[in-house]
Amino acid sequence: MDRRKFLKIAGFAGLGFTIPRELRAVLNVNDPDIVVASGDSPGKITRAAIEAFGGIKKFVSRGDVVAIKPNMAWDRLPEHAANTNPDVVAAVVELCIEAGAKKVKVFDRTVNDPRRCYVQSGVADAARNAGADVMFTDDRKFRTMKIKGDAIKEWPLYTEIFEADKVINIPIAKHHGLAKITMGMKNWMGIMGGERNRIHQKLDQSLADLSMVIKPALTVLDAVRILTANGPQGGNLSDVRKMNTVIVGSDQVAVDSYGATLFGMKGSDLGYVRIAAASGLGRMDIENMNIEKISA
Repeated sequence: MDRRKFLKIAGFAGLGFTIPRELRAVLNVNDPDIVVASGDSPGKITRAAIEAFGGIKKFVSRGDVVAIKPNMAWDRLPEHAANTNPDVVAAVVELCIEAGAKKVKVFDRTVNDPRRCYVQSGVADAARNAGADVMFTDDRKFRTMKIKGDAIKEWPLYTEIFEADKVINIPIAKHHGLAKITMGMKNWMGIMGGERNRIHQKLDQSLADLSMVIKPALTVLDAVRILTANGPQGGNLSDVRKMNTVIVGSDQVAVDSYGATLFGMKGSDLGYVRIAAASGLGRMDIENMNIEKISA
């Protein structure tokens, strides 16, 4: 890239502007590997991050059925940072509908009573008001699937994920007693049937195994509030740190690796990230990636 092109790009980035795709083409600039958006409005930064990453139409086509998997596992309020921020979920739902999605489905197999989790988290109302079909998981829709991983050979998984045209993962970044941090790959436990605690003995390898068979078009990591201790359930507001950040990428390993930095860690500090990267499921070398940081 010549000096003039570099200065143009630096000027846009320095002002916190998203570089339009048309301008990227003119300047011969590669799309980012990850976008990190910060600002006071969760919905606004979510929209800005996805736009900077190429726009929702790059991932969702007219007529698609889209499955969105937030974290709604716990009977906690949004302020507790145990579940995905409802405004982040609503923004993604709205974008999918604007792109012409035929249907947007939002669901999670919760840990606490789903009737309370869906309501207390605020996610159900926000997603429904944005136009999504919000549903409890149906035991009849779990089917044993071959995974052929090192820790998990087969497991009952929720078929709605595999029947959708596109899958979008919207986890929250938070502390976890066993995994250290739960983010994108850990969020797939919410589509597992059966006795999920059985994978805790080999949790890191199990999470990497799951990620072999679940391929999200997009991962939107909610770091509006992060839970820094006593996760994954939390409950004490003193454990919550407001970051006002959303991270977007199509490589779930890379997104989780970047998410680790919010906690003063590296991706390589997380066993499941190391295993997934070593298995070729994605990259954890964020220092070598094109990361675009914007304000919105």
